[in-house]
Amino acid sequence: MAKVPAAAVAASGLVGGYAVARFTKKRQLGGVVLAAAGAVAATQWKSVAGGKVAGALTGAYVAAFAGSHPLAKKVGPWPAVFGVAGAVATASYVLVDRRA
Repeated sequence: MAKVPAAAVAASGLVGGYAVARFTKKRQLGGVVLAAAGAVAATQWKSVAGGKVAGALTGAYVAAFAGSHPLAKKVGPWPAVFGVAGAVATASYVLVDRRA
């Protein structure tokens, strides 16, 4: 079975978490999706690139989630979520997925 790149897992967690929260109107459920994908991505980051890189990317993942909220007030919610998901996915690809 092919391994899903950590970049795709992280981006899917950010986009999927927002989508679940928005469409179910249950923010906690969106948070579960966000956290689960973040945990899977962090595990992949650590196994490929080590703890320091995994910590930095996990911090970026959390910062992207937090940063999407004020950004959404300027550009709208979906562009904000896609923008931060793209940024985290790019960082993950550059720091981890190219190595795998």
